[in-house]
Amino acid sequence: MKCTQTFPLPSKPSRPDDELKNFVFDLQRFDGEKTEEPTDKKRQDARKKGQVAKSHELNTAFVLLIGFLILRILWEFIYGNIAAYTVYLYSHLSNSTSTEAISELFIGIMLLLAKTVMPVMFAILIVGLAINCFQVGLMVSTEKLEPKLSNLNPINGFGRIFSKRSIVELFRSLFKIIVIGYFLYLYLKEQIPLLPQFIFFDLPHSLATAADIIFTMAFQVIGVIFIMAAADYAYQKWQTTQDLKMSKQEVKDEFKQMEGDPQIKGKIKQKQRQMAMQRMMQEVPKADVIVTNPTHLAVALQYKKGMIAPLVVAKGQDLVAEKIKEIAREHHILIVENKPVARALFESVEVGGSVPAELYQAVAEILAYVYRIKHRKVA
Repeated sequence: MKCTQTFPLPSKPSRPDDELKNFVFDLQRFDGEKTEEPTDKKRQDARKKGQVAKSHELNTAFVLLIGFLILRILWEFIYGNIAAYTVYLYSHLSNSTSTEAISELFIGIMLLLAKTVMPVMFAILIVGLAINCFQVGLMVSTEKLEPKLSNLNPINGFGRIFSKRSIVELFRSLFKIIVIGYFLYLYLKEQIPLLPQFIFFDLPHSLATAADIIFTMAFQVIGVIFIMAAADYAYQKWQTTQDLKMSKQEVKDEFKQMEGDPQIKGKIKQKQRQMAMQRMMQEVPKADVIVTNPTHLAVALQYKKGMIAPLVVAKGQDLVAEKIKEIAREHHILIVENKPVARALFESVEVGGSVPAELYQAVAEILAYVYRIKHRKVA
């Protein structure tokens, strides 16, 4: 019994060319990446869920601007009313402390607040609503208010706290505080040396000077906030688009879903029929004759010099046939009753098609009759 032992032959060293031949660049590996711009349907679905680009900084900037602007415009009016009522309040409190007097003073305070504060609050409300409409339009979504058990999950909560978005928001807030604080420091650095002069002013002069300082400082800060709000608005739009981006597979699935939806298909076909009907009815006034059978079918024929054969520019049955005949009467187009020709044309020729050779003789007789009638009318 012989024992044989085989040894594997040494393999040939692989060449770079062979490695390149074996390398396959598979694009399907990248199907899961969010590389595609969101479709209109994706944006609409996200909008229903309340996921839209919205900058709270822009709201804050406009609310502060309008609030301080109205206060600046109405400052003398507000100060005058508060000063007058303060004098009235202290003068009457010393005279009577009855329940009626206290109630009257309390009602007066409420009326004073309504007179001085309500215009500012109303302007802020209108501007806040206007800016929201500018950013997201008219939208009512209750999905954010629906209770979700996942929101109570502490693991998800920690994930949101230490997420990339939260870190970005933290740095944005710190940057905003630093920038606004820097501008406040620059302004107050110039104004603090003037504060000791207030001891030489009377109360009205002190209040007016303090108001000027506060309003000037506020408008400077609001200007800085506006610059940051514009940048934040652009960032929010970019971030929302990034969040809504889709993979190639998601785009394909959405397209298949929309194509397979019978309601969407029905609407598309209905719209196509309506458009085709409108185009066809617009061609009826160009016809030379309408051939009918006479009630159920109507076929509009047109013939111009140079045509090989007359064209069927419109056809229809029942209500469509009645509409064709109605338009023909409005444009004084002759209607000829010929049941066999009307049925043959309706069944064998599509709209925009030429009359077949087997119907040349019958159609020629109809057109000759039409031309004779027109010639008589002209004569």
